[in-house]
Amino acid sequence: MSTLTKQEQKNFSKFFDHTLLKPDARESQITQLCQEAMHYQFASVCVNPYYVPLVARLLKESQVKVCTVVGFPLGAQLIQVKSFEARRVILEGAQEVDMVINIGALKDGKLDEVELDIFEVVKECRLLNARCKVILETALLTDEEKVIACKAAVQGGAHFVKTSTGFGPGGATVHDVQLLKEAVKGTRVEVKAAGGIRSFADAVQMIKAGATRLGTSATVKIMQEFQEHLKK
Repeated sequence: MSTLTKQEQKNFSKFFDHTLLKPDARESQITQLCQEAMHYQFASVCVNPYYVPLVARLLKESQVKVCTVVGFPLGAQLIQVKSFEARRVILEGAQEVDMVINIGALKDGKLDEVELDIFEVVKECRLLNARCKVILETALLTDEEKVIACKAAVQGGAHFVKTSTGFGPGGATVHDVQLLKEAVKGTRVEVKAAGGIRSFADAVQMIKAGATRLGTSATVKIMQEFQEHLKK
C-alpha cells in the first residue's frame, strides 16, 4: 500500500464526506453523524434532502459543510425537477450538492441533454454559492462513456466528478478514479470516489489514484484505522 504524504496525513479528515443515505436513516442516526463529523472535522456530512434543515442547524457553528444529493439515486428525473430540487436544498442550508447524471441519455448519445441537465443544476449551485459534484455511476458505463460524461461535467461547470451513488451495481475502483482524473486533467474539476470504501487501505488507494474527496459511511472506522497507522 502506498503511504500518504505528510500533507495528506495532516489533512486526512478533510478528504471525507461523512455519509448516510440509506432510506431508513433516522433522526437519531443523522444527529450522531453530525457529532462524529464535528469530532473528526470531516469535510462534510452528506444526507438525503429531507435531513438538510436538521444537519444545517446541527453544523451551524462548525466548519463541517452540509452536503446532499439531487436526482438520487437513478438520475432519471426531469431536468426542471433536478434544478428545482437543487435550489430548494441550498435554500434549506446545503453547501454542496451531489447530482446524478441522466445515465440513459448518456448511453443514447444525447449529450446536449446530459450537458443541459448538469448545467441547470450547476447554475443553481453557483447562483447560491454552493458546489456541485456530478455522479456518473461508473459501474454502468464503458470507459469511453465515463470520459464523455467527464467532459459534459466540465462543460456544465461542475466542481467535481464522482464515481458512484453507492446504490448501483458497483462502487469506486482505482481504475475509474485514475480514468476520471485523467479526463478532467487541465481543468479545476476534482474527483470524488464513493461506493465501497470501507477501510483505511481503501481510502489511501483512492487518494493515491487522484481522488481529493471520498464519500463513505465507514468514515469513523477509517479514522480509527488511520490513528492506529500513525502509531506504528
